[in-house]
This record gives sequence, structure tokens and C-alpha cells, in this order.
Amino acid sequence: MSAVPTSVHLGPLTFHLYGFGLAVATYAAYLYARRRLSRASINLEPFAPYVAVLLIGGLVGARAAHIATNWSLYSGHLGRWFAVWQGGLASFGGLAVALPLGVYLQRRWWRDVNLLTFCDALVPAVVAGWALGRVLGPQFMVNGGGHLTHQWFGLHYHGQVGRRVPVPLIQGAEDGLLWGLLLLGERLGPARRAGQVTGVAMIVWGLVRALDERLLLGQQSHSGSLGVQAAGLALAALGVVVLIRVALVRRDTGSVGETAVVGDADATVPVPSPQRDDDHGEGT
Repeated sequence: MSAVPTSVHLGPLTFHLYGFGLAVATYAAYLYARRRLSRASINLEPFAPYVAVLLIGGLVGARAAHIATNWSLYSGHLGRWFAVWQGGLASFGGLAVALPLGVYLQRRWWRDVNLLTFCDALVPAVVAGWALGRVLGPQFMVNGGGHLTHQWFGLHYHGQVGRRVPVPLIQGAEDGLLWGLLLLGERLGPARRAGQVTGVAMIVWGLVRALDERLLLGQQSHSGSLGVQAAGLALAALGVVVLIRVALVRRDTGSVGETAVVGDADATVPVPSPQRDDDHGEGT
């Protein structure tokens, strides 16, 4: 059985499917995020530079973390540092750079928009892009598979011996399911406080990513595997903090000024309390 291809050749040109797939997923997520932000009545003018800065920072962080945790492969081989088309992006490194950078830029470029309202509009698009990216990116990279398996669903990957657990496809399905659940919660849930969608996404994605690394991956770089697991658990813990904050705000304000945070269906709007016309909840 032939291995999953990593590139295609058109005459003298070689197209690496890993990088091409990630580019397609990133652009799709960008368009989807613009749609959600627009429907939440958030200014789109700074969004393109915002995404560009986060992409550059995330790629640098992801590549640096991968090199640091696989130093034996890169020591003395400077050219390999830049061969990203062969794979080698540690998600925890990208998140470590992109998350604080994203918060900083959001507070600077959207001063009138509540941070959690902004995140609730953006996060489902990020999850959807991540789902598509796992299928179109790591599925076609060198060493893209997980542990050895003799089960029928095992696939052959370049750089790995034997049939491997198709981790990119599994993670794509997991992220796709999370995206669907987030949208379902937006449509079926009652009026919500800003941050609930973000908190749930952080908890679920962080825990699932840590478990994937523990059970399906982690055989190539012990330190890198531990880093991914630690980052996943840290992200889930931050999600718990976000939900606690949301609950405390709800408790302190009671029924006054509930905020309806709606993603794909409608814009984010403050809903006034029936008792007092001059009281409002959190909004943009």
C-alpha cells in the first residue's frame, strides 16, 4: 500500500501539499471569521492586519517550539530550520505566542469591543479552520501519522514504517464536532454572557488535544509531547477561569442587563432588563 502523498509535481514545479493545505484552511477560516465578526457588528477594518500579525507570530512560535523540542534533528543543520513544507509546527508554541499577542492587539485596535464578545465571534471560526487544516495539512506531511497499528483504518505515511493511526483525520473530526457543538449552543441556548462560547471551546479543545497527544502521538519527541500536553491542560484551565468569570458577572448583576451573544444568526445586542430601562448588560 502506497504512502499518503506529500507533494504533487506539475512539470518542473513541486507543490508541497502540507503548506498548500494549511494555506487553504487559513484563508477559509479568515473569510468565515470576517462573516461572524460582521454579524456581531464588529469593525472589520483592522482585521486583515490583525490576522497577518497573528499568523506570523504563531508560525514563528510553532516552528521555534518544534525545533527546540527536536534539537537533535536540527543541530548543525540550519537549512532544516526553514523547511516548514516538510512539517514541523508545534501547536503549543504557536498558541503561546498568538494568544497573548491577539489579546494585546484586540485591546489596542478594538477598544470599544468587549474582549470576550470579540472572542465568542472569532473562536468558532478558528476551530473550523483548525479542523479543516488538520485534514488538509498534517495529513500530507512527512511523519504525519501516530502510533503503529494493525487495524483496518491504519495508513502509511512518508518517513514512518508500517501502518499508522491517522491522527490528522481523527483530530479534524474532533475539531469539526466541536465546531458543530459551538454553533448548536449558539442557536439553541438562551441569552448568554459574553465568554461562554470561548470558555467551552478552550476547555474541550485543550483537554482533547492533550489526550490525543498522550494516547495517539508522543513517540517522536518526549519533551515536545509533554509540551503539547501541558499546553492543552493550561488552555483548558484558562477556559475554566473564563467560565468562572462569566458566572461571577452573572451572579453580581442578577437578571439585570442580560446579554444575547449570537454568532451566525444575528448581531450581538444588549437586551435591557424589564425592571429598569436604563440598565444594560455587557455589550460591545
